Amino acid sequence: MKKLALLAFAVTLVMAGCGNKQEKQQTKENPDMEYRTLGSTGLRVGVIGLGCGGFDEIDSTASRQLVTYALDHGMNYMDIYDANPKVRSNIGYGLGKRRNEAIIQGHIGCWWNGDSYERTRDVEKCKIGFEDLLTRLNTDYIDIGMMHIMDNMEEWQQLQGSPYLQYVQDLKKQGKIKHIGVSSHNAEVALAIAKSGLVEVIMFSLNPAFDRVQSGKNPWDNKTFEEMLPGIDPVRVELYDYCAQHEIAITVMKTFGGGDRLLDAEHSPLKTALTRDQCFAYVLSKPCVKVALCSIDSADKVDEYLHYLKATDAEKDYNSVLNRQTAQTDKGNCTYCNHCAPCSAGIPIAKVNELLDKAETEGLTAELQAQYDALPHHAGECTHCGACLSRCPFGVDVPSRMDAAKSKFGH
Repeated sequence: MKKLALLAFAVTLVMAGCGNKQEKQQTKENPDMEYRTLGSTGLRVGVIGLGCGGFDEIDSTASRQLVTYALDHGMNYMDIYDANPKVRSNIGYGLGKRRNEAIIQGHIGCWWNGDSYERTRDVEKCKIGFEDLLTRLNTDYIDIGMMHIMDNMEEWQQLQGSPYLQYVQDLKKQGKIKHIGVSSHNAEVALAIAKSGLVEVIMFSLNPAFDRVQSGKNPWDNKTFEEMLPGIDPVRVELYDYCAQHEIAITVMKTFGGGDRLLDAEHSPLKTALTRDQCFAYVLSKPCVKVALCSIDSADKVDEYLHYLKATDAEKDYNSVLNRQTAQTDKGNCTYCNHCAPCSAGIPIAKVNELLDKAETEGLTAELQAQYDALPHHAGECTHCGACLSRCPFGVDVPSRMDAAKSKFGH
């Protein structure tokens, strides 16, 4: 009997070890972080979350330092939309044995085609992309499975009963995702999806500039801001109210307007500069918003973003700044979101646009030229096929931008 008892105890230990990938999230909350409940999911999340935008520029050591420091300071919510193997591997290495402390928002409908990130509804590609995410994170589940970029009402309607939607629902039944969400830049589409009852979380582009764009208009078209609304677009108001009333959580992307655009008066569509604290205060003032996501590329910068948590009311006051807003009349286009990919010529469009913006605002330095020269393909290779135009959620004239980059950098 004693041998049987010991054997049973050993089996219990083995079974406990086998289930370590799906350990329950630790509920200990950092006293320096503000936490909110993520809608009907019941998950407790820090109000400032970590986007994946900075992980393609750093190595695994820096990734471990960044993720460790973020988790230590209560940043327990992470968004991973990028299918880039380097990004995912860096995050997986960064998490290490602390996977159970992170609440991960992973996207279904993005995969790596060997050269670049690609948005897709092809179920086989979705499976490859999602299983790759699990493998690189060394986990067997994702907390929030996000339907990746739903910006078109016709597409949303066509997906009803589709293999893609069935795959998402099957992942939840299998326990590979715990909750279903969606990412969108379109308030009308996001509202329709919210009303469908399918999702518990919506990742939405929300900031003081986008809120004042009338629904259906491009928030990065210069002319749009010549007719800026005096208040928040009514469709966005309905979306935010509906989500708050029905416990649908909104996690915010483009908190600073895409890159740090709203922090620079010269390039902000509001023609006045906001601070990070003011941008955080603006989005987090909405009851439906639970997390403001931001891209950070080093542990050193985490404290800059977390300053919001100890900022004074005066430092958070955005109303006085927004009252001085005026329309943008010059430029402000690409947000470097990579949704335009893949390019048929292999050009890393978002990176080219980022370097072009820096060269135009800071001057063409030797360092910027070297970064551009090191890219695998360059703007001069653009064929003007226009495929990227249909994928850009902000209507950026990519071919013209590539022409400008070719002129600026010489090839």
